[in-house]
Amino acid sequence: MASSSTAVQAEAFPDGTTDYIPLRKGKTDIRKPHISEQPMTLKNWYKHIDWLNTTLIIFVPLAGLISAYWIDLKWQTAVFSVIYYFFAGLGITAGYHRLWAHTSYKATLPLKIFLAAGGSAAVEGSARWWSTGHRAHHRYTDTEKDPYSVRKGLMYSHIGWMVFKQNPRRIGRTDISDLNQDPVVIWQHTHYLKTVIIMALMVPTLVCGLGWGDFLGGFVYAGILRIFFIQQATFCVNSLAHWLGDQPFDDRNSPRDHVITALVTLGEGYHNFHHEFPSDFRNAIEWWQYDPTKWAIWIWKQMGLAYDLKTFPQNEIEKGRLQQQQKKLDQKRTTLDWGIPLEQLPVISWDDYVAQTQEGQAWIAVAGVIHDVKEFIQNHPGGKALITSAIGKDATAIFNGGVYNHSNAAHNLLSTMRIGVLRGGCEVEIWKRAQAENKDVVTIRDSSGQRIVRAGDQVTRINEPVSSANAA
Repeated sequence: MASSSTAVQAEAFPDGTTDYIPLRKGKTDIRKPHISEQPMTLKNWYKHIDWLNTTLIIFVPLAGLISAYWIDLKWQTAVFSVIYYFFAGLGITAGYHRLWAHTSYKATLPLKIFLAAGGSAAVEGSARWWSTGHRAHHRYTDTEKDPYSVRKGLMYSHIGWMVFKQNPRRIGRTDISDLNQDPVVIWQHTHYLKTVIIMALMVPTLVCGLGWGDFLGGFVYAGILRIFFIQQATFCVNSLAHWLGDQPFDDRNSPRDHVITALVTLGEGYHNFHHEFPSDFRNAIEWWQYDPTKWAIWIWKQMGLAYDLKTFPQNEIEKGRLQQQQKKLDQKRTTLDWGIPLEQLPVISWDDYVAQTQEGQAWIAVAGVIHDVKEFIQNHPGGKALITSAIGKDATAIFNGGVYNHSNAAHNLLSTMRIGVLRGGCEVEIWKRAQAENKDVVTIRDSSGQRIVRAGDQVTRINEPVSSANAA
């Protein structure tokens, strides 16, 4: 037998995941330490930069912004730029993301080609590369294996992960066997740079130039600047969608829902829902939520271009929503004062209770629990005389309808005044003793271990008429 100090290695099992293997031939020697493993210094900082990505997402857009100062924007070019923006955006959201990364629906060959072309027009990498990283992001959200974890910083998750080189062997392993069998994905991947030049720059330039004689405007506005805006919008899914908004389905990880993120990402802003139900072709499940990608996929289905649209069972969605609401309620419950638990209160005899009130203590007994109301007498809504008349007595009947049937709020407030339990105080002392002896007593507790006291279930609430006992 192995000693207890010896770590037991779990047996490997085939789960379909593999290291990302580039299809193009590269010069990288995986046996050498990756540059990202070395500290950045004044002598090697340039080696940490991914110059291809930096050129495409920073230098080229910067050149476009500068050149726009001398190039007028024609209204025809502006309209076409917006249209082409949505075309490229759908290539990412409906194509790269929901079709290839999550297989939330199936597409015919013409639609696949259309979406791959749109993805190339967005200049965000090939569908194969993009989907690989995104699957790793979902499998290893907020961990070191997440390629754009927001835990590494908001700006890193937005753009830093593209600017600085990452060690591919540190990114989580994923199964992309289905992508490797998709001829459209493989063709676009192997010819990616060609498709980028054609779809991202040549097409908008030629359309604007041949259409209304605006070659330069097409190149700068419909080409370079459109690319810049769509890249920044998509990057917001990695950063803003993990930082801004609500978490209606789960708060264990960072994804959040927010309408602002949805507006800039063609509907990808309901990210908390998406991370909980990634196979759903929708990001927004309410009719009023902005999700043009969902609407586009639905229209394509009506046209016969898309099919097998996946939706998560509504029952499971509502269960997740309810569980998160309950979790938030539990967290809120821990911040409130529910009074000293009955099992922690001392047991006081009736004679001692009466004797203490005769010596000046403002104690009242309700349902076997003794409460100190001294600080509340002046604030009693029913007047000082009524509450004073109950001191030293069994006020159970008085409190529960004999004089006035007190509200739920009154019972809650009374619980914060507990100081003891009457010996022989009916079921209260029995319940307390059973708690101390760890006997079978039914109590409902929340996820924080705190007892849940529902409206109408307070220990001082007696629904049936009762007669006073030992009243002085």
